[in-house]
Amino acid sequence: MRNLISELLTRLAEKEEESKEFVAQIEALEIVVTAILHKMECSQLQAITTSIEDALSNVRPSDTITSHDAHLLKKNLTRILNRPCV
Repeated sequence: MRNLISELLTRLAEKEEESKEFVAQIEALEIVVTAILHKMECSQLQAITTSIEDALSNVRPSDTITSHDAHLLKKNLTRILNRPCV
C-alpha cells in the first residue's frame, strides 16, 4: 500500500512539474505575440483581429471543445488582441 501511495505521489509531482513548464511556455508565447502585435500598424492589427474574430465566430462547442473552453479561448484572444491604436 505504501508503494502505491509513493508511486501516486511521484506521478502527481511529475504532472505538476509538466504543468508548470507548460504554463511557462504559454506565457513566453504570449509575451512574444504581444510584442509583435505592438509593432504592427493599426491597419494590420485590425485585419488580423477581424480574421481571428471571424474564425472564432465559427467555434462551437462539440465533443472535443466545451463551451467553457470556447469561452476561455475567446476571452484570452480578446485580451491579447485588443489594444488602442495611435
